[in-house]
Amino acid sequence: MAKITLDNLAHAYLPDPGSEADYALKELNHDWQDGAAYALLGASGCGKSTLLNIISGLLVPSQGRILFDGKDVTGAPTAERNIAQVFQFPVVYDTMSVQDNLAFPLRNRGRDEAYVRERVQEIARMIGMEDMLKRKARGLTADAKQKISLGRGMVRKDVNALLFDEPLTVIDPHMKWELRTQLRKLHQDFGHTMIYVTHDQTEALTFADKVVVMHDGRVVQTGTPEELFERPEHTFVGYFIGSPGMNVIPARVEGNRAYIDGTELLLERGYGPLTGKVEIGVRPEFARLSQSEGLPVKVRRVEDVGRHKIVRAEFFGHELNIIAGEDDHISADMNRVSFDPGHVNVYADDWRVAGEAA
Repeated sequence: MAKITLDNLAHAYLPDPGSEADYALKELNHDWQDGAAYALLGASGCGKSTLLNIISGLLVPSQGRILFDGKDVTGAPTAERNIAQVFQFPVVYDTMSVQDNLAFPLRNRGRDEAYVRERVQEIARMIGMEDMLKRKARGLTADAKQKISLGRGMVRKDVNALLFDEPLTVIDPHMKWELRTQLRKLHQDFGHTMIYVTHDQTEALTFADKVVVMHDGRVVQTGTPEELFERPEHTFVGYFIGSPGMNVIPARVEGNRAYIDGTELLLERGYGPLTGKVEIGVRPEFARLSQSEGLPVKVRRVEDVGRHKIVRAEFFGHELNIIAGEDDHISADMNRVSFDPGHVNVYADDWRVAGEAA
């Protein structure tokens, strides 16, 4: 296990990058604490896999350093970093049996056969393949092969880190939850440093101690699932986390008041002069529809999703989502919306402004 430090790291695929826009991975300083489980979350193309491949040694960064427990490994090959990586699509040895595939990393390091058999049986139970150990990998389904890849990544106890690059993409949906649970158990049992790349917020929030959110080649927030939900530090985090995501509304903010098309909204905190693009962000969970209180809103439709209702509305020309209770009655004359002041965030040029107690 190791603490992984990224020091002024950046990467461009162009040979002579001339500006920040040329970098797939913008300058980054970050610590991955020893023994923690992280999810690296973001949309396709945001730089997640680039960052993971730099950590593993498959890619040399254009600038900066990567350190394992303070030791510079920027130029070290993958084999010297003592990591296990599982890729999005399965990588298995088709001519080998499932058992030999799982045993390969241990035999390659000279472990005795008694230990290899014991560990392979343990991992086979974990991935639900005990009855397939003697079968050749050739001819197995894609999700079965990916379970072998996962198992091979997990079979060693002595790795510095386990890196997962969207490993459940080809897994049957029924198995995804079970395998995530097994990965969490593996982390609890052995305390590996784990980094799990995904574009799926459910995978990220159910797997990780901390979630690292990337957008446009940079890390925009690192935090617990609760922190990402309650206090998105960037409007992208608010949009990407949650279903539906956070409502983002242009506003003028003065002190502890926000003004939206001339209407006034009381804020819990006070703000100094703000420049640039100023917006407020309110999650649908903290908006309430009523007949008499709040600002005017036009309800367009109501979607009953079983656990709750999603109210799709128009708010001063902007789409607004409101979450109502499963048993709440939504009537035609409910045309006002109010926001919980303690859960209204203020943003300037997409970044959250902390404000001061009003």
